[in-house]
Amino acid sequence: MLPGKDELTIGFAHVAYQLQSRFDARQTGIRSFQVHSLDELRARIGEVDVLVVSGLWRNDMIEAAPKLRFIQSISAGVDQYDKGLLAARGVRLASAQGANERAVAEHAMALILALARRLPEARDHQAKRLWRGMVSDFARREDELSGKTLLIVGLGRIGGRLARLAKAFDMTVMGVRRDPRAGHDGADSVHGLGELHALLPEADVVALTCPLTPETEKLIDARALARMKPSAVLINVARGRVVDEAALIEALAAERLAAAGIDVTVEEPLPAESPLWGFENVLVTPHTAGETRRYEDNVLDILLENLDRLRRGETSLRNQVV
Repeated sequence: MLPGKDELTIGFAHVAYQLQSRFDARQTGIRSFQVHSLDELRARIGEVDVLVVSGLWRNDMIEAAPKLRFIQSISAGVDQYDKGLLAARGVRLASAQGANERAVAEHAMALILALARRLPEARDHQAKRLWRGMVSDFARREDELSGKTLLIVGLGRIGGRLARLAKAFDMTVMGVRRDPRAGHDGADSVHGLGELHALLPEADVVALTCPLTPETEKLIDARALARMKPSAVLINVARGRVVDEAALIEALAAERLAAAGIDVTVEEPLPAESPLWGFENVLVTPHTAGETRRYEDNVLDILLENLDRLRRGETSLRNQVV
C-alpha cells in the first residue's frame, strides 16, 4: 500500500520531459520533484514512494530506494526493468502503453509517405538550391501508395492504428501478431509470427511495431531481408534490436532493399560512424516517434489512474507489468 496523500512523494526522472510542471498544473496536492540526470536520480531516489522514469532507470537503484512502492514507466517498453527483482522487493510496475499509440502510428505513416514521395531527397536538394528536373528512370521517381501492400509486424494498438491509416491510402494491409485470434484491427488479413517469412515477398512495405521480446529480437535478420523484394521499404518504430543492424546495412549497401525509415537503433544515440547515416535512401529519426506536445499529459493520465487503484487497494493496475 502507498502512504497517504499528504505523505506521498513522487519523483519524475527524465532527461527532457517536463513532467513535474504538467503534474503541478493538475493541483493534486501531492509532493513531487523532477530530476534530469542519472546522478540527480541516484542522489534523490531514497526520497520517493513513486518513481516515474524510463531511460534513467538502473536496476541497482533498488538498493537505495527503501520507500519505493510503485514505478510508472514513462515508456511503453519495459525491457530495462528487472521484473523479478521488483517483484521480490514488493515494487509494482506499470508501462505507459497506449500513451503514444497515435503518435507512433502517425510517425510510421509519415516515414512511409516521406520515402514514397522522396522527401529526404527533396530536402537535400532544397539545401543545395537545386531544382531537380523530370526523371525518366522509374526507380528514381516518386511513388504512390495506392495498391501497395503493407505488412505490419506487431498488430497491437500501434500496429492496428497504422493499419487503419494505411487503408485510407488504399493500401492492402497484412498483419502479423502473436495470436491471430486476437483480431484484424483494421488489417485485411492477420497471420501468426510463424508465417512471417512466407509473407515478406508479398510486401512493398514492412513496418515493425512489435515489442522487443526474446521471440522478436533480430526477427528481421539476413534471412528475412533476403526474402523481401529489392523494391521494398523497411520501417522500424519498434525497437532497434528487432532488426539485425549489420544485416540491414549489408542489404542496403548491396541495393537488395530500396529504402529504410528508422526511428530506433541498436545503440542510441546512433554512433556517428554508423553507415546508416550515409545512405541517401535511409531516413533516420532520433527515437522521436512517440514524442509529442501531449506526451507528458498522456503519461500522467495513466499514473493518476494507477495511484487511485493502489489507494483503493486494487491488485490490478492499468498496463500492469509487476
